[in-house]
Amino acid sequence: MQAWLARVVFRRVWLTFVLLVVSFLVFGAGTYNLFLFLKANLELIAEHGWQALADGAAQQFVELMFTAAASMAAYVLFKACENRLVQRLCEPKKAQ
Repeated sequence: MQAWLARVVFRRVWLTFVLLVVSFLVFGAGTYNLFLFLKANLELIAEHGWQALADGAAQQFVELMFTAAASMAAYVLFKACENRLVQRLCEPKKAQ
């Protein structure tokens, strides 16, 4: 994946910027109210125990964990794009 990103995406500044924006939006959408949903899910499980787990709280907890993992992957991709763009802006121009 790293080689593909370097070969296809990071060589094109505009594509790196587009990927940066998309990964930022995915991260933002994935983390929006994630903490509140997770807190409510855990409170439901603590209050109702096995019945809540059987009624779908366990599935919801797993889905929240996948959302958190996908959000973190989007954040890492965002930081990689940001790093590449900053390097590109800060490197000195080559003499022609």
